[in-house]
Amino acid sequence: MSFDAFFSTSICYGAGAPEAGWTLAFPITLPLAAIAFVYAVGASRLWRRSSRGRPERLRHALLFAAGWGVLTGALVSPIHALGERVFSAHMIEHELLMAVAAPLLVAACPGAALMWALPATVRRRTGKLTHGKMLQALWTFAARPLSATILHGIAIWMWHIPVLFDAALQQGALHYAQHASFLGTGLLFWWVLLPRSGHQQSYGISVMHLFFTSLHTGLLGVLLLVSPRLWYPENASGAALWGLSPLEDQQLAGLVMWVPAGLIYGGAALLLAGLWISNSGTREAAHALRPG
Repeated sequence: MSFDAFFSTSICYGAGAPEAGWTLAFPITLPLAAIAFVYAVGASRLWRRSSRGRPERLRHALLFAAGWGVLTGALVSPIHALGERVFSAHMIEHELLMAVAAPLLVAACPGAALMWALPATVRRRTGKLTHGKMLQALWTFAARPLSATILHGIAIWMWHIPVLFDAALQQGALHYAQHASFLGTGLLFWWVLLPRSGHQQSYGISVMHLFFTSLHTGLLGVLLLVSPRLWYPENASGAALWGLSPLEDQQLAGLVMWVPAGLIYGGAALLLAGLWISNSGTREAAHALRPG
């Protein structure tokens, strides 16, 4: 088997046409199964070690299951196979990765469970490795809100350049790299901006970056929607499967990026803005009640 055949995104099984089948390629299914297994082992170990905090661990487990389920649905279900021939299906898959699966997985705070699945010696070595000066400096830079927003934005706009988008359709390894960059930068973006225990991030900064992301992704969606020419003719070859012309397929894809995805980024910004206002009022009230 050739290198590119191993990374083929067309290994599909299912009744009817191949484009409606399930993608069971090992480079997709094996990591998904491994992550689920490792998380289950670590979460069960944490659950047995202490009865304190179990409600929060259960909430995290449910969020992880939801995020993993969305991720698996995007990469394994017929959406993935259709995405090679229907641009709007491809766009739905991308938004599921970046705007649904990524924030759910981040909100699940899976780091502790994943670490506890490893043997003690491996945990210690991993801890030493992550405390290296170069890795720490790189992570400090990437984990800044501005850096995470820029990296996420670059991944989105870069892969929508027609030359790179078409290359990803034709070469399986590039297709995997495209999805990995969408998911990876999405995880970083949401990890930096979403509030969580032990992470004192300014709500105001998070709101600003979420609104900015909703604006620039919405702009890309609008450009796809109003463009009179096809950006990716090859990806619209199967538009008739959804009863659409190639241009209507592109317009639907632009609408998906503009409205549903924009609502997620914008809705998260509004939610954090509400928390910001609420916390500010609480702090002011507490300050006013202090003696003197």
